[in-house]
Amino acid sequence: MSGAIPIGPGQLALASGFLAAAAGLSLALALGLTRSILAAAARAYVQLLALGFVLRWVFGVGTPWLVLGILGGMIVVAAQTLTARLRGAPPGLFLRGLGALAVSGFTVTLAVTALVVRVDPWWEPRYVIPIGGMVIGNSLNGVAVCLDRLFADLRSRTREIEALLALGATPWETVLPSARSALRAGLIPTLNSMAAAGIVFIPGMMTGQVLSGTDPRVAAAYQIVVLLMISAATAVGSVLSLVAGYRRAFDREGRFVLGDG
Repeated sequence: MSGAIPIGPGQLALASGFLAAAAGLSLALALGLTRSILAAAARAYVQLLALGFVLRWVFGVGTPWLVLGILGGMIVVAAQTLTARLRGAPPGLFLRGLGALAVSGFTVTLAVTALVVRVDPWWEPRYVIPIGGMVIGNSLNGVAVCLDRLFADLRSRTREIEALLALGATPWETVLPSARSALRAGLIPTLNSMAAAGIVFIPGMMTGQVLSGTDPRVAAAYQIVVLLMISAATAVGSVLSLVAGYRRAFDREGRFVLGDG
């Protein structure tokens, strides 16, 4: 089987017709999204083309510290993105989100590459960086949904929580019902993707490998590993961020302060 068919500037320009159609619909329906569509597409072009050049250089250099540094940079940007997404959340979540994403990102990525795929050497950038990107990105989505649901639910339960605290409950005891609901919300998208994979849609990694000429059976095995690792990373990251972040809703004396915001 041959490799993927190259896509040149002409084909990219032709594919931009899809973008023009989306922008045209926005204009025709007065959605007010035309500028956002064009800006997002421009960023995607620049970022992905730049990523292609950077990865080509990284694959050629191939040092463990460079690979670990890139993963660390991904995690820092993910933590910044997380705090920007959480509207109405208490301050001081950056370091907590950073820690949760770092633990889930590094642990799951290195476990998959070193123990499951058995990459040699363990820091082989062609495997570690793409897998790490998938782990961190999907973990970010799960953590963001989890924390957003947690703090929104806590705010809606302000009077209930204050009453429970007055009766002697600990902060964690008052948070637990909201925590369970938040974790379910954070995991549902991943579970839905696992349930629909192979029937409703062909996941991205399997599609890419098939297009590049990989045996579909090998691509399917890789995709199963990817889905399982994403599920684990999302669960671990969500739990860690929730345990580390819920305390921001209370002051040092254990009083509920999130409702004041």
